Amino acid sequence: MADALKKRLGLGLLTAYGVGIMVGAGIYVLIGVAAGEAGVWAPVSFLLAALVAVPTALSFSELSARIPEAAGDSSYVEKGLGQHWLAMLVGAINIVAGTVASAAVLRGGVGYLTSIVPISFEIAVIGLGILLTIIALVGVLESLAFAAVLTVIEVIGLAMVIWVGFKAAPTQDWLNPPAIAWSGVLGAGIFAFFAFIGFDDLVNMAEEAKAPERNMPRAIILSLAITGALYILVTMAAVRTVPIEALGTSERPLALVWETATGRAATFLSAIAVAAALNGVLAQIVMASRVLFGLGRRSPTLSIFNHAHARFGTPVLATILVGIVVIASALTLPVALLAEYTTLALLVVFSIVNAALIGLKSKHGPSPFSVPILVPWLGILASLALFAANFLEYL
Repeated sequence: MADALKKRLGLGLLTAYGVGIMVGAGIYVLIGVAAGEAGVWAPVSFLLAALVAVPTALSFSELSARIPEAAGDSSYVEKGLGQHWLAMLVGAINIVAGTVASAAVLRGGVGYLTSIVPISFEIAVIGLGILLTIIALVGVLESLAFAAVLTVIEVIGLAMVIWVGFKAAPTQDWLNPPAIAWSGVLGAGIFAFFAFIGFDDLVNMAEEAKAPERNMPRAIILSLAITGALYILVTMAAVRTVPIEALGTSERPLALVWETATGRAATFLSAIAVAAALNGVLAQIVMASRVLFGLGRRSPTLSIFNHAHARFGTPVLATILVGIVVIASALTLPVALLAEYTTLALLVVFSIVNAALIGLKSKHGPSPFSVPILVPWLGILASLALFAANFLEYL
């Protein structure tokens, strides 16, 4: 065993990881849920979610350049705010959020898989969960190279949905839209924001990145820009093509878009959705295990997880534990609930991390990549506003 992760990741793989974890984290699964909340105005929900993500993504870009470590969020909080307990809490929330997000995507992917392969839900969840955990154990370069291939496949699938969606005859919902209902748009925003989760996970790969001070900010900004454009276009295509009532209740919404637009079966698109889900699950397992590895460096209680395999260069015990929890969660919890709770928890984390950047800027000199002090303040306000908008629905 060794205690260091290997620096093997360049800009290309880092960007592919960021796009893959975001695309895999929701659009193939949650677009129907978002449409059910916001109706034909669902693209606005995705636009608002992207705008909420931008300042925090820029803050993470500077932080990853300043402090290129695994368990990035915890490192930022400890060094920026000087609160060890808060840093450990943020790390724990990230681990839980990563495993829960992975479970949500695994459930959604298996939903597509069982529509094209006669296999039981439970066997598919367990089998795929074990397979992805093994891939994550083999090595970070191998894991992210495999994930990059899946990313290309899933982006092609989204491009095809956009193409057929804009060629199809528009629905009456699209031609005669109702007045925008902001409560529904904001409610859908929480699910839309879940689909952007990934830029924050990307920073936990900084310890394995080549030239992180240059490559990490670039990868974060590129992956968010690519994903945001894809999401808005595919959501427009979906609500333009399929009646909202059908789209909002579908467990395989993008396959439904294809079937409605072309009149042909979407077996291949369901297969692509499975690939997207596998990508998202793998990326989250890799991320959560790195956070646990990093927390082991800061806490004697968790020190058993601060070891990387001498040959593979991966945190073996942390990866196995995360894989087990992902499988168990996927077998027991519903997708929408998983996505909502994950997003609410991460909005709190984003607020704390933005505050940590404000603290770091006041204590230390310039960074290799720097943003104006207004950016983290905007990140705090945007994250708290989206959290409050969702929370008020329950009052």
